[in-house]
Amino acid sequence: MDKCVICWVYGQVQGVGFRYFTQQEALRLGIRGYARNLDDGSVEVVACGEDEAVEKLLAWLKAGGPRSARIDKVLAEPHQPEKAWNDFSIRY
Repeated sequence: MDKCVICWVYGQVQGVGFRYFTQQEALRLGIRGYARNLDDGSVEVVACGEDEAVEKLLAWLKAGGPRSARIDKVLAEPHQPEKAWNDFSIRY
C-alpha cells in the first residue's frame, strides 16, 4: 500500500549535504518525492511509496540522518500531493 508524508526537519540541515544524502536514502528505498530548503533553515521532505519504505525513511531522519547533519526535530503528517512523483528530487 502506498503512503505519502510531508515532514519538516529542523537542526543543522542546510549547507551540509542533507538533501543529497536524503535523496540517496530515498532512492535506495524506492521512495518518490523531494527535499527542499526552506527560508527558516529547515528542510521540507515529501516522501511517497510503500508504507514500510516511508516508515524506514522517517526512522532514518529521526535517528539523525546523514553524519554531516544535526537533526533536532522532525515533524511529519500525512500528505496528499497535488502531483504524482516519478523519482526523488532535490528542489531549489
